[in-house]
Amino acid sequence: MNAIRPAQIPEWLQHVAADTPAGRLPIVLDVREPWELQTASVKPEGFELVAMPMHTVPARLSELDRDHPIACLCHHGGRSAQVTYFLMNQGFSHVVNIHGGIHAWSQEVDPSVPVY
Repeated sequence: MNAIRPAQIPEWLQHVAADTPAGRLPIVLDVREPWELQTASVKPEGFELVAMPMHTVPARLSELDRDHPIACLCHHGGRSAQVTYFLMNQGFSHVVNIHGGIHAWSQEVDPSVPVY
């Protein structure tokens, strides 16, 4: 499974630019629960932020493009790793896990993101 650290997001965005259709941005798929999103969220800079709780992903799979770059995000990286693996098994070709999740995002990218 492909994984990146939050600090590697700018490199990942640059790397997937060629695989992203014109006029669209890569997706950071936040698979945390709604209460977690209210507690802490990332600022979408250079990517589209899509909230889709982990348990809803199978039912909402048609909302995602199999060829579109997606980076999965959760609290620490466990749920997003499971979703990344699931998406890869469903034929998604450009999907990575954000290892360390939003907790690491707060430490590596944006300290204004609350830690919980």
